Amino acid sequence: MSSKQPVVPMSSPDLTDLEREAVLAVLHTSHLSMGERIREFEEAIRQFTGARFAIGVNSGTAGLHLCIRAAGVQPGDLVLTTPFSFVASTNVILYENAIPVFVDVDPQTGNMDVEQTAHALRDLSEGGKAAQRWLPRHLPISPQRLKAILAVDVFGQPADMDELRHLADQYDLHLIEDACEALGAEYKGRKAGMLGDCGVFAFYPNKQITTGEGGMIVTDDEDAAMLMMALRNQGRAPGDTWLQHTYLGYNYRLDEMSAALGAAQMNRIETLLNKREQVARWYMERLAEIPAVEVPYIAPQTTRSSWFVFVIRLARGINREEVAQRLEEKGIPVRPYFLPIHLQPYLVERFRYQPGDYPVTEDLGARGLALPFSSVMTEEQVETVCRALQSVL
Repeated sequence: MSSKQPVVPMSSPDLTDLEREAVLAVLHTSHLSMGERIREFEEAIRQFTGARFAIGVNSGTAGLHLCIRAAGVQPGDLVLTTPFSFVASTNVILYENAIPVFVDVDPQTGNMDVEQTAHALRDLSEGGKAAQRWLPRHLPISPQRLKAILAVDVFGQPADMDELRHLADQYDLHLIEDACEALGAEYKGRKAGMLGDCGVFAFYPNKQITTGEGGMIVTDDEDAAMLMMALRNQGRAPGDTWLQHTYLGYNYRLDEMSAALGAAQMNRIETLLNKREQVARWYMERLAEIPAVEVPYIAPQTTRSSWFVFVIRLARGINREEVAQRLEEKGIPVRPYFLPIHLQPYLVERFRYQPGDYPVTEDLGARGLALPFSSVMTEEQVETVCRALQSVL
């Protein structure tokens, strides 16, 4: 990596005086946790998605973990998920000592391959030799029930959730939607996050809106919502006093300053989404002129893509690491997206995964390159990135 000062930032939060004043106002109150701002933020998300319940938490990871808990996942249970994601979507399964069962992904969208998911569910439900194809080589715990599907909306494009919903219903499984990268996306006209039994958004600084750190669960399931509200607050159920705890819970609360920032950002949500769409269009237009680059594919059922990052794929045979190094030398920061989860060292150690186990995931992981992207990028900055990429290639 070069020490050269970036010509274009990798990402930047889009903040105005509206957000700064909202956070400052909290500091003039005596409520820094579980006050009016978290309720205001939850209501904004609820109105935006149409969810009955919205539950603010301190990270997308925390939100996914609570969804796993609400689904009743137990040690040894099988949860189908994708190896092409940020590691949190797998980690939350491991937190409960359950077994992530990976399904390879669609080569165009990078989302879970529906046909392979159907095949895996059929084989796993039958058991025996057929099931062994899908299970890890090494199982530190005996496999138990098929329990859930955890689908990820990769790079802000929803998975094929109607097909996954059909499979979940067929096998009586919970369907969890990791929409941490997809706030504002739409699938067949319906909002991402609302396509499973529960969904989760995340608000890290490079996301569509930011709270610094933070996340939000959305669901229409009242029982699940009440449980997750209790679990985020040290297991305090409705009616518990401050030192009473009905459940084993967690400190997954979202603080008032972060919630105020999120609520202020939600006041500008359509502006923020539109600005990111514009940056993506600039990239699409310019990169179409570079034959060695594949631009993101938008599936027909995606009626609105929510641009979290802009990830290109380099043609096979191009040395991505060399391209990245030369771009860094020109002051253009780039990142590989994603490193396959099954080849992360702790997953290899635990389950004995090997290269070649999920070839589509590994191919996408080897060729994917995230370019600088944010809602505050200018057309000139996009032009600078594309010119540098073209010259390097």
